[in-house]
Amino acid sequence: MQKLRPYQRFHRTQLILRDELAVDRTILANERTLLSYVRLSITLIIAGISIVHFAMEKWFETVGFLCVPIGIGAGIYGWIRYRKMAEEIMELRKPVARKTKRQVHS
Repeated sequence: MQKLRPYQRFHRTQLILRDELAVDRTILANERTLLSYVRLSITLIIAGISIVHFAMEKWFETVGFLCVPIGIGAGIYGWIRYRKMAEEIMELRKPVARKTKRQVHS
């Protein structure tokens, strides 16, 4: 069974104003989620550097060294997720070639 993408079930020509506003809210939510990933990434990197700097025991220093690549990975994952969702959302926003009355009757 093929998994549907979140916005695949909607057709661009069927969107009304309410749907357009929902897409706007979704764009803003996607940006907020990216900022959350960035915040997490920066926090882990700074925490890791601080732990390494002030560590008195080897295991604590190891925890600090683990925080830095995990923070970098979280930032990369957040960016990839943001781009993937943004592409799916923008797919709904592409202008649709609408048929005029002349094209329909000819």
